[in-house]
Amino acid sequence: MRSRGNLKMRLIIGGAIILFAYIQYCSRTEVNEYTGKKQHISLTIDEEITLGLHSAPQMAQEYGGLYPDQESQALVKKIGQKIVSSSIARETPYRYDYHLLRDPGTVNAFALPGGQIFITYGLFKLLKTEDQLAGVLSHETGHVVGRHSAEQMAKHELTNGILSGIMAGTDPSTAQMASVIANFKNLKYGRDDELEADRLGVKFMINAGYNPYEFIEVMHILDRASGGQAPPEFKSTHPSGPHRIEEIKAAIKANGYVPPAK
Repeated sequence: MRSRGNLKMRLIIGGAIILFAYIQYCSRTEVNEYTGKKQHISLTIDEEITLGLHSAPQMAQEYGGLYPDQESQALVKKIGQKIVSSSIARETPYRYDYHLLRDPGTVNAFALPGGQIFITYGLFKLLKTEDQLAGVLSHETGHVVGRHSAEQMAKHELTNGILSGIMAGTDPSTAQMASVIANFKNLKYGRDDELEADRLGVKFMINAGYNPYEFIEVMHILDRASGGQAPPEFKSTHPSGPHRIEEIKAAIKANGYVPPAK
């Protein structure tokens, strides 16, 4: 009887933890005025900016610091600022800054909350045109405008709250299974963010006068860099190459882009 009573109490406590996490998550709802998307956000804009600025030096250090060639650094910053000045990004309060990282072996680009954007030399050296570089930087700028980092933090807080409730109310094996399911759910959220950043990136490229079809070539470059060994889409935070390319083509068409006459 005592064991059954303890189980009931654990279930009540676990349910309360889960309910609190869910209510807290739902209470943090707002509409992104730049994308029109309804989001659950756990940070204020000022907190996003502060977090990004404080994290930027550490992130640069993890990739070997900044790339020493000032001409290449200036090119990244010039294209990045052109993207901002010609798009809705200029209307946001974020402090955009673009950095080329020294790491020659990692093919990557990423954005921190608040506008700090990075591209590794490993990716930079594979890009053949300024339009392709603009595609990468526009995509990352889209992550900032879309407030994807802040949105992900809120989702992870919800996930952690749910898992804490399950651990409090059930046995460890059930909690472990719930953790696996939650991880796959959050991967889906990540793919949705990537596709939105692609759509925003296409729009930003067009506004800045770049050829958005070069962003498709970036997808091919990334595919070649992975050796064709990218994980299946459902196991990745990024959509598969063919899926992204189709979405990019649709975004180009939706924005009415017409290539300039040669």
